[in-house]
Amino acid sequence: MTDIFNVYCDESCHLENDHRPIMAIAAVWCPLVKTKQISREIRQIKCNHNLSRDFEIKWTKVSPAKIQFYLDLVDYFFSEDGLHFRGVIIEKQIIDHKKLNQTHDDWYYKMFFVLLKEIIDPNCGYRIYLDIKDTKSETKRKKLEEILKTTNYDAAGNIVDRVQQIRSNESEIMQLNDLLMGGLRYFNENLKTSSAKVQIIDKIKQLSGKSLNQTTWPKEPKFNILIWKPGGES
Repeated sequence: MTDIFNVYCDESCHLENDHRPIMAIAAVWCPLVKTKQISREIRQIKCNHNLSRDFEIKWTKVSPAKIQFYLDLVDYFFSEDGLHFRGVIIEKQIIDHKKLNQTHDDWYYKMFFVLLKEIIDPNCGYRIYLDIKDTKSETKRKKLEEILKTTNYDAAGNIVDRVQQIRSNESEIMQLNDLLMGGLRYFNENLKTSSAKVQIIDKIKQLSGKSLNQTTWPKEPKFNILIWKPGGES
């Protein structure tokens, strides 16, 4: 039987004119057979810290009052063999859409493909979940599904089983992706506005053994990073 993986994707500061210098796009993935177990265990961490099982994990919610909760989540990610992360960091000022004869939307889909191409193995199956953002989300979902199936010669959907929108409050693993992606983007934007967030980043650096501002080996299995450059991966 083909191994099937759930892949939870999100992006941060991806709008062209949002006045944020760094964009991040990231995914956490795990075997389908472990999804329910991992979700239960993350909910248990919430309960251990007297938080409702419906409490939504978000990078923007990291605070000194909940620092141990978030540190425990980072510990959990690195201790759970079934969980994997890939993040792509883009410095938006180096993007030249005119030179490449593309729109920002064209480039957005290219970056999603860059994110996923190191995750997808043609011998496995994937269910890809996107965080619902706005009224354009369904258009983006359809376009991404088309690109992934065409690029992987997968019209029958044997590799990419589905590309589906979900709300982040419906998925603990999507929420975990928000936390890790947020930390990666925050560090690469050289922000130090929150001592609690700096502690989270230090923990990620310690457990990953990565500097967080350098590209890792493309097939790095646990905590995979690409610092995107024009003319490199595109």
